[in-house]
Amino acid sequence: MNPPPVGWPRISSALVYENAGTIIPWLCEAFGFAVRIRVDGEDGLVEHAELEYGPDDLVMVADARDKYPFRKSPGQVGGANTQNLFVYVDDVEAHFARAKARGALIRRELETVDYGPEHWSDRGYECADPGGHVWWFAQRLRTGPTP
Repeated sequence: MNPPPVGWPRISSALVYENAGTIIPWLCEAFGFAVRIRVDGEDGLVEHAELEYGPDDLVMVADARDKYPFRKSPGQVGGANTQNLFVYVDDVEAHFARAKARGALIRRELETVDYGPEHWSDRGYECADPGGHVWWFAQRLRTGPTP
């Protein structure tokens, strides 16, 4: 198997927004992402952006565009989501407070989920960003035995 390009994870997600230019700064402020690259089109819409969460974490972001009619934002399909993003953070309590203070729509408050000693326990929450994409953020509390 060939490795991915340097600086790219093997799997990354791409999110489409109706106003990516305003959502990108919000994602950085509320969730802690950093812009690695942003390419604006001649029409001022975001053609392609790459947001990093850590050295190995990447989410691509772009504006919905007529030339790609099969790529829609949640707002363009009645708020539906066909994917949710899950991110482990170092301090989920602080992350939750920051996201909530910046207007994230909290769908599930902070809670601890314990799958038993043979599995794991996480503390986390679920929210939606202003564009309607659903995110889960969690902090690992306990990991079960290694196979």
